[in-house]
Amino acid sequence: MEPLLKHMVDITTHRDHSMLDLSAISAVQELAGALRTRLLSIYVHRDQIYVMPKASVSQMQAAQIEEGLDPTQDGEPISNYPALADCIRQTLPNAEHLAEDGMRTLWLPIWIKDKASVCLEITNPTPYTSQTTQIISGIVSVYRNFQNLLDYSERDALTGLLNRKTFDDQLAKMMASPSEPEVSALPESEERRQRRELEKHWLAVIDVDHFKRVNDQFGHLYGDEVLILIANLLQTSFRSHDRVFRFGGEEFVVLLRSTTYENARKIIERFRTNVEAHAFPQIGQITVSVGFVAVSAYESPVVILGHADQALYYAKTHGRNLACHYDELVNEGQLTATTSNDTAEFFFD
Repeated sequence: MEPLLKHMVDITTHRDHSMLDLSAISAVQELAGALRTRLLSIYVHRDQIYVMPKASVSQMQAAQIEEGLDPTQDGEPISNYPALADCIRQTLPNAEHLAEDGMRTLWLPIWIKDKASVCLEITNPTPYTSQTTQIISGIVSVYRNFQNLLDYSERDALTGLLNRKTFDDQLAKMMASPSEPEVSALPESEERRQRRELEKHWLAVIDVDHFKRVNDQFGHLYGDEVLILIANLLQTSFRSHDRVFRFGGEEFVVLLRSTTYENARKIIERFRTNVEAHAFPQIGQITVSVGFVAVSAYESPVVILGHADQALYYAKTHGRNLACHYDELVNEGQLTATTSNDTAEFFFD
């Protein structure tokens, strides 16, 4: 019982999702005596459900976060795991598979409000005893409850997006991580290699055009509804591994991970046009303006955010309903390059 209590204390000590993930799989690995334990992300890409390793530990490897994976390239269709696919489809608490070589895999989806975006996977050559299964289920319950607490503290109450206080940590992590996914040991095409070398992280600042007029003309309840619908469009327009924040009021920020300039602009334009085409109840058409910039490890977060703000200001003062790239504007002579740590604050109607 003492090791179990030790792991429970360790799990509930952390205030960071990655450390919480590592603590949970380490606890399961030790207490279940498993050959390997993984935490899998479950996500939708192009209308199909995929799984991708999020964290892993084994008898031969210390617990680690699976950094640098690209969901558009490195995920597996959940159909490759029929037992897990049936488990997710039927909202079951667990699923088990016995392979021809005698290896047993146990999956335990982490259900939160009838949705599972994470699943625990335990692989072992021997059957799981009822006591072991109970211990694992207990760890899963503690992990799920603590994930809920962390999510509650990191989310905006109105939109459900990540909040501003979470942004600093997420940007710092992005700046510290390589912009391109880790190179696979498998051969890759020349086209893929060249594309990977051009990939960067990106920061986009988004502002709802003429939002004050919406509040003044229709009232704050309609204004809140607009923000909720914008948040929904953000989540459906950007990729599952991009991070979307509400900064306050009608301003949002998105961190796009590991993609080329062309693809970043394509994704941002997709969001902008989705908003433009959306019919907002009672209001009609709403548009947004966007300023975006590449994230550099050699510049401070204040400078990066300031550059995106400058591009946003340009979009706002040149017709609105535009997506403007900071470096492109500098190269065209529309903006003067700045390196100051002073943050510009812009207010629009």
